[in-house]
Order: sequence, then structure tokens, then C-alpha cells
Amino acid sequence: MPINYLRQLTSPARTELSNRHLGRSLAFVAGAINAGGFLAVGQYTSHMSGIVSALADNLVLGDVLLLVAGASSLLAFLAGAATSAILINWGRRHRTNSEYAMPLMLEAALLLCFGILGSNLEGHRLLFVPATVALLCYVMGLQNAMITKISRAEIRTTHVTGLVTDIGIEIGKMCYWAMASGSPGEPPTAEQVSSARRKLRLLSSLLLMFFLGGVIGAMGFKAVGFLATIPLAASLFLLALVPLLDDLVQH
Repeated sequence: MPINYLRQLTSPARTELSNRHLGRSLAFVAGAINAGGFLAVGQYTSHMSGIVSALADNLVLGDVLLLVAGASSLLAFLAGAATSAILINWGRRHRTNSEYAMPLMLEAALLLCFGILGSNLEGHRLLFVPATVALLCYVMGLQNAMITKISRAEIRTTHVTGLVTDIGIEIGKMCYWAMASGSPGEPPTAEQVSSARRKLRLLSSLLLMFFLGGVIGAMGFKAVGFLATIPLAASLFLLALVPLLDDLVQH
């Protein structure tokens, strides 16, 4: 990839195009981690709605171990999101080029460790599974917070429920405009229609990339196990590398 293109993807100076391209890339990675993680530990790690629901169920059923595991997953996701915010705000305060790249580099390092060490630790499943779930939840929180801040909450890459909801809203809006054409009232402007179509294309592409990432992640994990996370870590490393190098050169 051209150096300038990689620089723009995670640069502090944002454009709509760079947000879309970065969002699609991260949606693919999130889908792959989520699907591969399920094959590794039998649990989806970006699905906080399900985890909170399971917390309620296990509290009522009195299953203390599952209650603690669910609470740990939720806290790990929160900690990941908080870490991302800390890194971004620190970078912004110190006027770095890598304020958005630092969370991605941390995510890449954690995935690399998971991929290399996972196959060696799998025999100790009593400790390995809860630790893996917490790690992947932390990574998902880290990534989701970064893209949320970078796009001013317009893009989320792990929150598929929100994506599907927004797609439904945009489809409903456009269907209403079509049905109401010719009726009394102010019709939508050409800019409103164009904006709605752009948003629908973006949301649909994010959903598609998450799905494709899930397919590739599941296939990769089925074929090579934990090593399937290494290409994902490498792609995140590549996305984050140029702004970090810019900071090193400037200092």
C-alpha cells in the first residue's frame, strides 16, 4: 500500500473517505476475531448484549462461576474501551501523529501474543478459556472505542446490532420518502436523499465486511488454529505503523 494512504487511514486529520476505509478494514478484523474466538473458546466476545443477558440469567440461577466469567468479560471490554480513550487523549494532548494508531498497535501486539501462545496454553483450559475470553473482549473494546472516537460515533465495527438497526432506519426513511412523494408536505432535498444513500452504503459495507471477516476467521482457525490471528495482527500493525514512524522521526 502507498505510504501516504496508510498515513491517512489513522492520521489525526480525518476525512470521510479515510473513516470509511478504516472502518471497513476494522470491521473485517472484528468479524474474524469474533468468529475465530468462538471456535477457540465457544463464546462470541464482541456481543456485550448477550453477556449482560447471561449475567442476569446466571445471577438468578445462582451459577457463581459463570456469573464471575461474564462479569470479567464485561469489565474487560470496558477496560479496553477506557484504554483506547486514554491513549487517544494522551496522544492528542502531546500532538502526536499516532493518537489513533496507538490503540491499533496495542491490539496488534495482544493478538500476536494470543496467536503465538494460544496453541501452547490450550492444554490448560481451566485457566486458558476465561483468560482468552477476557483478552478478546478487551481487544474488542479497544477497537470499538477507537473507531467510535475517530468517526465521532458514526462508525462502530464490533456492534453489529447497531449496524443492522441503522440500516433498517435508513431503509425505512427512504421507503417513506418514496411512498410520500406527491403528498402534501416538504419533500426531501436532493442532498438529504444523497446523504441517506451514502450512509446506507457505508452501513451495509460494514456489515458485509464483518460477515466476510467472520467467514475468513472461522476458516483460518479451522485450518491452522490460533496461528490464524497472526495475519490479523500483521494487518493492524501495518495500519498503525506509518504514524508511529512519523512520530519517531520527528522526535
